[in-house]
Amino acid sequence: METILASALMLMRWDVLAALLVGSVGGVIIGAIPGVGPAVAIAILLPATFSMEPLVGLTLLLGIYGSSMYGGALPAILINTPGTAVNALTTYDGHPMTLRGEARRAVALAYSASFFGGIFAILCLILLSPVLALVAPMFGSREIFLAALLGIVLVILAHRGQIFAAGMLACFGIFLGTIGLEPVKYTRRFTFEQSWLASGVDLIVVVLGLFALSQAFILLTERESAPKPQRFSGSLFGGMKELMGHKRVASVSASFGVLMGMIPGVGEFTAQFLSYSYAQRTSKTPEMFGKGAPEGLIAAEASNNAVPPAAMIPLLALGIPGEALTAMMLSVFYVHNVIPGPQLFQQNMDFVGALYLALLLLNLFVLAFLIVSGGMLTRIIRIPTRFLGMLILTLSFVGVYSLRNSITDCAMAAGFGVLGVVLKRLGLPVVPIILGMVLGGIMEVKLRSAMARVKTPLDFIDRPIAAILFALILFVIALHVRALIRERRAERTP
Repeated sequence: METILASALMLMRWDVLAALLVGSVGGVIIGAIPGVGPAVAIAILLPATFSMEPLVGLTLLLGIYGSSMYGGALPAILINTPGTAVNALTTYDGHPMTLRGEARRAVALAYSASFFGGIFAILCLILLSPVLALVAPMFGSREIFLAALLGIVLVILAHRGQIFAAGMLACFGIFLGTIGLEPVKYTRRFTFEQSWLASGVDLIVVVLGLFALSQAFILLTERESAPKPQRFSGSLFGGMKELMGHKRVASVSASFGVLMGMIPGVGEFTAQFLSYSYAQRTSKTPEMFGKGAPEGLIAAEASNNAVPPAAMIPLLALGIPGEALTAMMLSVFYVHNVIPGPQLFQQNMDFVGALYLALLLLNLFVLAFLIVSGGMLTRIIRIPTRFLGMLILTLSFVGVYSLRNSITDCAMAAGFGVLGVVLKRLGLPVVPIILGMVLGGIMEVKLRSAMARVKTPLDFIDRPIAAILFALILFVIALHVRALIRERRAERTP
């Protein structure tokens, strides 16, 4: 009870609440603009959060991270263009409902399902906290190394059909993290006698280049467009009433979101696929899916909004991000010398509690904003893409330069921006590079620390959690190899 009170007092400061409100409202607006997305917004804001207090900076980013999917549903439903990548499945049933003249019903249902999924996941997170506080201290250097390795493996295997490319890009990310002074003896690596490489490749420079600048370049080179969405009117409260008629689908979908969010490298897409498949299999009208089925819309939105709170579990308990956005947040922790992991739950439980309460408040702020905003968001969708591209480009370069007042950083960010454009044009994933940089650094430090107590290879897995994690890595790889063999056999069978 004392911890909850201390967490509430931390959160009730005006600057923390203001950051959460700005992040929540800003996240909805950013999510509603096709072509921007939370990754671009968080990448641009990262340099600014370094000068804020840890809780203020993190609540600002959490607000954007947790609320962007609410906004992303609006263009997905009204103009068949997902505001964020994870709202793609929302178009399947949301837009057909709009074409039937049920735009208001679809938007109300999407927002209600999003709210349900977010609150469900936060309650799960709060209930799991005592378990995390007990389990987290059992993770030593070996366990965290193996957990990070499992994260890398899952990130690579999650890109089905692009396993080799994802693996190469993850290795490229690990290589980028090794440039500069190594963390133990401070010797130079891969600097080639170039002084500008001695300080290494900054994660924020890479993030801004691959996400923000690449998106700016794409928006500036594409044909000018400003979509005209269909208008809708009416209250959002009807959606909550209809949602209660599909409690089973909403609960199971949110549960899939929580489970997938806890596993590094899996995320919203897998959660949505499982939820949508479950909803279709158990529906009385499966033929309506893809043609405007309310259960399909609920499954997509409840599952994707349950992922962000659950993704905080590996981040806070082990210091291991599950995807690019939590990897960006990890850098804010490190800048302020607040190290996520087992020690955080022992020494800063009130700080962790404040983040949980912030996630809860975030959903309430978003719901209140959606109720009062009316048709304003439909006008935001119509912002011209060239204007957006120029705005993102300017803010990105300002952010990069403010890091170290370095023109070299700006040039490197521009280079990574071009690389990001090439990867997107080729349909290759960008996320493995970021997670390779973050998880590679964690793996190196923990491996070097663990090797001091390891005499034989079996010593590395002689503790229960280390053995379980090693077995999980082998199991995941074996499952993937089995799936590949089955696919090959199916192709050979006439």
